[in-house]
Amino acid sequence: MIFKDRGIEIKTREQILSMRKAGLVVGRTLELLRAEVKPGITTGELDAIAEDHIRSSGATPSFKGYHGFTGSLCTSVNDEIVHGIPGDRVLAEGDLISIDCGAIVDGWHGDAAITVGVGTVADELLELARICEESMWRGFAAAKLGGRLTDISAAVEAHVRANSSYGIVEDFVGHGIGSAMHQPPNVPNFGRAGKGPKLVEGLALAVEPMLTLGKQDNHTLDDDWTVVTDDGSAAAHTEHTFTLTPQGPWVLTALDGGEAKLAELGVTFGPLAD
Repeated sequence: MIFKDRGIEIKTREQILSMRKAGLVVGRTLELLRAEVKPGITTGELDAIAEDHIRSSGATPSFKGYHGFTGSLCTSVNDEIVHGIPGDRVLAEGDLISIDCGAIVDGWHGDAAITVGVGTVADELLELARICEESMWRGFAAAKLGGRLTDISAAVEAHVRANSSYGIVEDFVGHGIGSAMHQPPNVPNFGRAGKGPKLVEGLALAVEPMLTLGKQDNHTLDDDWTVVTDDGSAAAHTEHTFTLTPQGPWVLTALDGGEAKLAELGVTFGPLAD
């Protein structure tokens, strides 16, 4: 049974466990792709690897056919922030690519993204990717049952502001997730704490900071999908799907459920399984 409060889907324990199955498919697919990223491979080849792995795992790609999207991944390179379409683009030494992946198992979704350097990458790009990922984990660490959604947003922004002058993309945000890939509520990567819906058991959210080396201003290309920075600066994007249990956060798309990263931040890990 799915309970909805103001359009926000609240899952049962069993439904969250199904989301964990989808999350593991996503997490394993991304780790496979991380190892495949190298100069000379095309984004289309990465997409084919991902689709084969997702389907052979008994899952369905979330993205393929979504509002007409043609890939099983979003592959966004250098100044592309999100929604890059896989194709014949050849990755080159020094590129930075974000890979966004979604999978469905028994009607339940998982969604995550990583940013990976291609070969030897400039230190400033690696630092951009590092701060992007760290800010996401700070968001998870700030999430507590009974808290508010923007506690996550504020923690993401605070970490970015304290460690960089990067642009925080405001036009694209995280989201609720469950029986559909995109659901309410939106999860901004900026804002004041203490606002928005209450964080409760059974709520699942995809938290996904998007940072730019320059300004956050952006536009969509003529393909109606690929979002790029206006100033041509590089971008990074990191994402995981998570939920809260009485013990703490459980990151459904992380292979270890988030245990190691949460421990680094002094946060109790809250798995329902594993």
